[in-house]
Amino acid sequence: MISGSAAVQDRELYQQILGLKSPWTVSEVSLSLEQQQVDVFVEHPGGTKFCCPECDQSLPCYDHTAERQWRHLDSCQFKTILHASIPRVDCPTHGVKQVNVPWAQKGSRFTILFERFAVEVLLATQNVKGAMGILRTKWDQTWSIVERAVARGKARKQTRPVPHVGIDEKAFLKGQNYITLVYDLDHSTVEAISDGNDTEAGFQALSALSETQLQSIEAIAMDMSPAYVKAAKQAIPLAETKIVHDRFHIMQIATKAVDKVRRTEHRELVKEGDDRLSKTKYVWLTSQENLSEKQRTVFESTFDLQLKTGKAWAFKEMLRDLWGQDSAATATTYFQDWYKRVIHTNLEPMKSVARSIKERLDHVVSYCTHRITNGVAEGMNSKIMSIKRRVGGFRNRNNFKTAIFFYCGGLSLYPQ
Repeated sequence: MISGSAAVQDRELYQQILGLKSPWTVSEVSLSLEQQQVDVFVEHPGGTKFCCPECDQSLPCYDHTAERQWRHLDSCQFKTILHASIPRVDCPTHGVKQVNVPWAQKGSRFTILFERFAVEVLLATQNVKGAMGILRTKWDQTWSIVERAVARGKARKQTRPVPHVGIDEKAFLKGQNYITLVYDLDHSTVEAISDGNDTEAGFQALSALSETQLQSIEAIAMDMSPAYVKAAKQAIPLAETKIVHDRFHIMQIATKAVDKVRRTEHRELVKEGDDRLSKTKYVWLTSQENLSEKQRTVFESTFDLQLKTGKAWAFKEMLRDLWGQDSAATATTYFQDWYKRVIHTNLEPMKSVARSIKERLDHVVSYCTHRITNGVAEGMNSKIMSIKRRVGGFRNRNNFKTAIFFYCGGLSLYPQ
């Protein structure tokens, strides 16, 4: 216990540190070296009136709650705990209500300044466990700060037009366990999340957008999932002309087809004692401009041998030029020529790709009208999984969603 003139100085100091204003004053400051803790006790004068938290009517104090504690920013590396009994008022309209205190938000056991600092630490570390070490808090305490921050952010978020959106799936746990995410491609934010990756999941995620936002959508990027196509048509007005199948997803499928051709041909050649395709996997998975000098040497020596793998790779590279066309019409013409060439080969994996694109051609060439991709979604997915790994994984689906909104929702997270 601190007494005398030093006690007065300490009370005045903590009055400033806590930013307290009338009617609240620091009545006592206690230091425990053993617990490495400073306890600050706060009170108000008798006869003080307080506002009803519902209607702001000024009313006399009815009674007080039992003493409560709030964690504040550390003082000289000591934990600082604020103690107070919160007044209650008897409002003629709303009944007995606990008043709001200036140092903390309702339901929180941390001061506003501590919560602001905690949000900064969580964003900087992008790691709940790492933040716990810095803040000296337990998991449930730290996570409660994350949850309140997300709730604040969602409550404050202003509805804005989302002309370009993306929809994609993300694995939650191993196996067929997914969530669906809707992205604002212009602001690189996650706008909505739903459980699953079927049509219903897609519809629920899109329906989380306001009617005004759905009306504002000019284009929506997605993979070639029939479920998301159907969901978009159910939720978005005139969606048929707005769907854009992501070019990176299509090229990924084409690249996998090349690898299938390589693996099949490699097995056939090995049976004949020919190992020329050995250790060339990543050569064929890479676009020509990205080949390393060593890969380029291997590529040039192998490509000239007129192998099926080389032909499949060439068709894959030709397909890439589809997205460089000036319009949907010229892209359609380009694809039709490419399709005729591929379909008359014996490269079954590539023929399968060609048929898949043909079935969805309008939504593929629409890229040349809208010029959007799901690249933002892919980048965000990488960030989400990185966060998941750093915190040791999420077993609780709702916690996983909360973490996504905290780190990727573009929300205003800080208490005011």
